[in-house]
Amino acid sequence: MSKTRFVAFATQKGGIGKSTITALVANYFHNVKGYNVAVIDCDEPQYNLADLRDEELELIKSSDYFKAQACEHFKKLGKKSFSVTRSNTVNALDDAETVLNETEVKLDFIFFDMPGTIKSEGVMKTLSQMDYIFVPVSADRFVVESAMSFMQLFHDNFLTQGWSVTKKLAFFWTMVDKRERTSLYDVYEGMFKSLDYSVLNTRLPDSKRFRRELSENRKAVFRSTIFPSDPNLLRGSGIKELSDEICEIIKT
Repeated sequence: MSKTRFVAFATQKGGIGKSTITALVANYFHNVKGYNVAVIDCDEPQYNLADLRDEELELIKSSDYFKAQACEHFKKLGKKSFSVTRSNTVNALDDAETVLNETEVKLDFIFFDMPGTIKSEGVMKTLSQMDYIFVPVSADRFVVESAMSFMQLFHDNFLTQGWSVTKKLAFFWTMVDKRERTSLYDVYEGMFKSLDYSVLNTRLPDSKRFRRELSENRKAVFRSTIFPSDPNLLRGSGIKELSDEICEIIKT
């Protein structure tokens, strides 16, 4: 891959799992697909991903068990964990440039963890420089309306005006409850497509596994910035399928 791709999972609605999805996809790209990635955490002051990295490092530092696990993982992987940089929406692009210049290996992807509002200073400017933006949406009327409002705003004010480098802007379903009617999703997707908005095929389930982090009880980990997601937890999560679909989009 000749050019480093900038990727963001973004919308103007909080609580939709953007940070978790960013962590899981970046992890899968880095640890499983073999890409070199970095993460810019722009979600000031929450810094969920940067804080998660700090917590994991502290746990590894204090545990001989996790030290051994980390050493074994890095030896097998043949490279370090991906970097997580604290930033904000004003400085994110400059910080990404610094990461690019200071990283020893060429980066294939930089993932940006964006705040849950487009009202923060610098959000739209930063998003306009993303190569790919994926918008998580759940089958909730308020979430759908908010996501469509964001999509229309970005499309009308940036894409059509030529003020954005974005090559692909697409919705994808998350927090999918298997008990919900599939016809509900079909109705929403029909509405998206009638407006020429793209929708990914992958749907992420509503599952407690997305909260499984590194812990002293040594249980299998799913959400991590260091260790790969446990294969058993990965199965059925949609993260592999989402990552593969994103890769296919970028290759085309």
